[in-house]
Amino acid sequence: MSAAANTTAVTFDASGLGEWTDVERFEVTGERIAEYAAATNDPIERHRRGEIAPPVFAVVPVFMSMAPAALSVAPVELLMKLVHGEQDFHFHRPIYPGDHLAVRAKPIGFTGRDNGSTVVIYAETRADDGELVNEQWMTAFFRKVDAGSAVGEKAPEHRFSESLREQAPAVEVGQHIDEDQTFRYSPASGDPMPIHLDEEIARMSGLPGIINHGLCTLAFTSWAALTELADGETERMRRLAVRFAKPVLPGQDISTRFWQAGNSIFAYETTVGDDVVLKDGLVVLS
Repeated sequence: MSAAANTTAVTFDASGLGEWTDVERFEVTGERIAEYAAATNDPIERHRRGEIAPPVFAVVPVFMSMAPAALSVAPVELLMKLVHGEQDFHFHRPIYPGDHLAVRAKPIGFTGRDNGSTVVIYAETRADDGELVNEQWMTAFFRKVDAGSAVGEKAPEHRFSESLREQAPAVEVGQHIDEDQTFRYSPASGDPMPIHLDEEIARMSGLPGIINHGLCTLAFTSWAALTELADGETERMRRLAVRFAKPVLPGQDISTRFWQAGNSIFAYETTVGDDVVLKDGLVVLS
């Protein structure tokens, strides 16, 4: 049976495109930053002390805006079919303790595919004086539903150039995902999804068991990039983008290879054994 035969045609609501969610407000504390750093095994001391937020912490203030933005286009009954497909951060400055942030999100486009459909969500985070702190593009993937032809905008490109494989990686970093990683990451990030916490629900969802949060795995690769390529200087991270290809399980070892792709630009991918789990990774440093 073809993939298309397993896919259900569903109507997405294009009138929701461009409509902002309500503004959410978030007060940043050093304790919350330190908790997030500890939950992602981050070794950078300023992160551990709560003095400056790790790059992927930027998703915490916007997390509660993402699903409502996606479901203003996709039917709400598809919520349990939603998985995180891609993430792309553009950093204008780091987040610091004491920041009072205002965040909002909007769907900007959707595309139907044989194996599912994507909704691209754009989110912005501003300080209370209106300063733009970061921008994010999150691609939500709805499994086994077809929304038809593409409507609206796509997320910025960050595709890995296969020609890079002709050269040796600039650096390779091995890391270990702890058995209790998801139980630490969930409260630190504010992500309560049961597939990361409940073995039975994860298996009912067609997974081999509890899986690590994709953003937690991304946080691991972000601190690998900072420590190996930027002398641990969080301020130098300007962009971080990735596509989530396969789930990572607690207890697994991951390996991330970074290739030089330009001046202070690195493409990367992360593997578990021979399986690529993060694809089309991109790091841009200042």
